[in-house]
Amino acid sequence: MDINKTVLKSATTRRAFLKTAGVGAVALALPGYLSAAGYSPQRKVKIGIVGGRFGLSFYFHEHPACIVEAVSDLREDRRKLLMDTYRCKKSYTSLTELLKDKNIEAVFLATPAPDHVKHTVECLKAGKHVLCAVPAAMTLDECDELKRTVEQTGLKYMMAETSVYRQGAISARRFYKEARFGNIFSAAAEYNHPGLEKYYFEEGKQTWRHGFPPMHYPTHCTAFLVSVTGARLTHVSATGWGDDSDLLKHNPYNNPFWNETAFFNTSQNIPFRVEVNWKGALVEAERAEWRGDKMSFFYPDGRSKQFSVISAGTALGKDDAGFTHAHNVAEPYEVPKWWETDMLPEPLRHDSGHEGSHTFITHEFVDAIINDRTPEVDVYESIAYTAPGIVAHQSALKRGEYMAIPGFDK
Repeated sequence: MDINKTVLKSATTRRAFLKTAGVGAVALALPGYLSAAGYSPQRKVKIGIVGGRFGLSFYFHEHPACIVEAVSDLREDRRKLLMDTYRCKKSYTSLTELLKDKNIEAVFLATPAPDHVKHTVECLKAGKHVLCAVPAAMTLDECDELKRTVEQTGLKYMMAETSVYRQGAISARRFYKEARFGNIFSAAAEYNHPGLEKYYFEEGKQTWRHGFPPMHYPTHCTAFLVSVTGARLTHVSATGWGDDSDLLKHNPYNNPFWNETAFFNTSQNIPFRVEVNWKGALVEAERAEWRGDKMSFFYPDGRSKQFSVISAGTALGKDDAGFTHAHNVAEPYEVPKWWETDMLPEPLRHDSGHEGSHTFITHEFVDAIINDRTPEVDVYESIAYTAPGIVAHQSALKRGEYMAIPGFDK
């Protein structure tokens, strides 16, 4: 038997697969999905944007239900960039000053990670809805404070996790909803971003990134499983790798690791491996694998852009040792451009950062406010992505001790 012929996809099979798995039935792509075709809101959210780096990469000024009322950054040059990007004429020198603006209903926080809970609580107590960059928190106590403040104020909180809205993740959610995986028996995710040490110091001063623990930035990985299956990560054993580099020494987190790997168990009993790597001969990638007894789905590893689907096969063949077994079928998968569909209002139907996710995040936050509904990545979901990494880092510091992860759901 020619294994190459078995593995490679015929044109007929490919067309049939894409017809059932592509854009044609977009309403199944996201749980609770509502079409944005003919989107015509009755009012507009006035938002303030804080942080002139990551904060530059979203599309609030294009959303038909949003106006960027004001922006803020500590640096004048970044304030000007924000004003130019969002076509805004008003800026403030601090978050505290921006929060005094009574016209502002919501705030997007693109501020340093260690400040996220402090800044979120300040915004919520000022009566503003919050969209916050990742991660949600730095400690379990901060997770609890964040949850309590959101519940007490009753305001919208959303974390801007890009992995939820990557085009491949949207496809994976649809596969899961349609039970195409069968039983998922294992999963894995990686966030490889070598070279971040460039940002450890700026203008001779230490930045918040210096020595930042990799597992304190887990959400680009954990969201791949949690947002697809709804599982919660319940236990972890983790380990880390570091070296004697001077760059890693004397960091504010006392973190000895460049890279960390965690092995999670979940409420659905799915073994889940997560790697966050800051250093090494790696190709930058945010990727995942979902492995099921009927179908598996694989993200590219950064060396190519080819997604693939493995389907459980029935045709018999022989392996290279001569054993007879059923051959599974490997097929390339062309991920639909979900951002071209009516999942988004028409002005946002274009490619954007992190595999098309930024326009989705923009729309989800604004629409949740307009329609007074819970955003998909709410405070409970955000903590479910964040807290497991906090515990994983503690496990790595304790040489892989198996640790329970507390739950923060209602």
